[in-house]
Amino acid sequence: MNDKSYINWGLLNDSAIEKKIGYYIKRVRQEQGKTQKEVAKLADMSRSTLSLLEAGESGTLKTLIKVLRVLQKLSAFGEFEFQETISPLALAEAQHKPIARVRKSKSKTAPASAHSKKSDW
Repeated sequence: MNDKSYINWGLLNDSAIEKKIGYYIKRVRQEQGKTQKEVAKLADMSRSTLSLLEAGESGTLKTLIKVLRVLQKLSAFGEFEFQETISPLALAEAQHKPIARVRKSKSKTAPASAHSKKSDW
């Protein structure tokens, strides 16, 4: 679960992935010098639940989130952030605003000065 991981996750079955995640949690916890009891208490779960999670035996997404939060490793979920991308063509279309034509209004009636003038004829 780091940038230098060379594991082909697609080739692993679900059980193997659970074990890799559990091992990651265990190693991070140990590196931080925390006991299972300490992490479990901060994550509001039993020590046995954390032990099972570390062994890759069981766990829920909620349990995983709680433990990663306690270990300050929620950044592990960074891959799950979806960045919306827009194609250059769609961007150009979205930014294109039709140019409004300016038209001279046509008056149906002649100006008042033209009617008030009398013809010499």
